[in-house]
Amino acid sequence: MAKDDAKTQLLPGTLDLLLLKTLALEPMHGYGIALRIKQISREVLLIEEGTLYPALQRLLVNGWVKAEWRRTENNRRARYYRLTPDGRKHLEKESRNFDRLLNAMLRVMEAS
Repeated sequence: MAKDDAKTQLLPGTLDLLLLKTLALEPMHGYGIALRIKQISREVLLIEEGTLYPALQRLLVNGWVKAEWRRTENNRRARYYRLTPDGRKHLEKESRNFDRLLNAMLRVMEAS
């Protein structure tokens, strides 16, 4: 398999949805978020730092998450992110939109 074939590209707009969904479970730091997504997706979705932190900043600016500095389980200082009430509403709305899009795509794929 070629190196490019091993990478799976996210659909536009899905990164924010994945981050919000992951944070709906519990507050966590950036590395923990990326690791959780990697584990749950069985290593199909790998989110790199250069993508992760700008997306988290965008979620902060939109008011969908809040952040605070804390110590990790390894006693390192890290920024922990948590979902806000507005973030939870946005997640619900975007989840419905994503489900609708995914179902439509599946219908097209099955018909072809």
